Amino acid sequence: MSTYAKTSRRSRLPVVTALVTAAVCAVSLGVSAGPAPAHGTEGAGRDSAGTALSRKELRREVDRTLREAGYVGISVQVRDGQRRTYAVAGEAELGTGRRVSHAADFRAASVTKTFVATVVLQLAAEGRLSLDDTVEDWLPGVVAGNGNDGSRVTVRHLLQHTSGIYNYDFTEDTGDTAEDFERTRFDHHDPEESVAAAMRHQPDFEPADPNDPEPDWSYSNTGYTLVGMIIEKVTGKSWDTEIRDRIVRPLGLTRTYAPGDDPGLKGPYTHAYQRFPGSTGWTDTSVRDMSWASAAGELITGERDLDRFLTALQRGRLLPPAQMAELRKTVPAGAEFQAVFPGLHYGLGVMRQPLSCGGYRWGHGGDLEGQTVRTAVSENGQRSVVVNSTGKRADDESLFAAEKAVQALLDRAICGGDR
Repeated sequence: MSTYAKTSRRSRLPVVTALVTAAVCAVSLGVSAGPAPAHGTEGAGRDSAGTALSRKELRREVDRTLREAGYVGISVQVRDGQRRTYAVAGEAELGTGRRVSHAADFRAASVTKTFVATVVLQLAAEGRLSLDDTVEDWLPGVVAGNGNDGSRVTVRHLLQHTSGIYNYDFTEDTGDTAEDFERTRFDHHDPEESVAAAMRHQPDFEPADPNDPEPDWSYSNTGYTLVGMIIEKVTGKSWDTEIRDRIVRPLGLTRTYAPGDDPGLKGPYTHAYQRFPGSTGWTDTSVRDMSWASAAGELITGERDLDRFLTALQRGRLLPPAQMAELRKTVPAGAEFQAVFPGLHYGLGVMRQPLSCGGYRWGHGGDLEGQTVRTAVSENGQRSVVVNSTGKRADDESLFAAEKAVQALLDRAICGGDR
């Protein structure tokens, strides 16, 4: 274990903001067959699963999740082969009675990280960078001071959250109340600001030894902000332009984009609501400037787009076998994550969790004030789940109860019934 002292910070679910939470899970859609997963057997998810949930069963699961999690609204898409089943519950906008729509746009939050990692691995396949390149190689002098040393931090460390770089959150300086959110919701922040702020802190631990099967691990949005900056150095184009050209357009994703300083969403959306510390009512957090999240969580997307992307990734359409193998090399997440997401392992921009029916689910999740995104895909790509929910309370007890409910939904949707 590292001799570095971890900096004390207030308890919160990691997100992208994240997932900054790295939520964990996965998603998929049927396309051409790809390489076998690096862990478990390719058929494990399908062979041990039961029949797909019926529309009625899914609706019952979604109603349960809304109630137990205390969400305002929730939309779920489950795909089994080419068959999609949808269920929604709650309100799209408080006080209107308007139903949640599965066709709504939403902020991808930390699921953005999987897009970003895919671009980096494509660049590695093209020989334009190496996972063993250091931050100092591409961004000289950016990671330095207070024990930070960019010459020891590799691209792999950043993608896998094993760099030890402090996970800076602007609310540390601006505050985390409803009033603070309203005051700062339209503020612009350059990626360099986030990195510079993180450099005011010592690293949580030394960069991981690549041969250590259980290295120190700590979720870091700052790490992915650095990855976005590296992509621009390598290609001469922004990280979101590379995602558009390499993933969005080739896969025909129609609702996935980076908004920049535009605080709104282009299409219809389900409003996000947060119960901030000290508040007794909901704050609508839907409209906001997301520049601060950058490559760690800025994208906007939709259910079908996430399904199509994560399935194409899982099936080997976006990466050659060698890079898929790198993507799936996982390490155990930190103990604080394991307590919320049992068995969570993290690869390069993807999460892996065991299923109750055997095998694993892969993917990522995302969290913002007022919003929770969870995805899951079986190892063989046969089944996938995308969950977009709104309504989040700041206290740990409520957050953990909500996560327990949505994790049960993901597992049931992938594993199916009649088991």
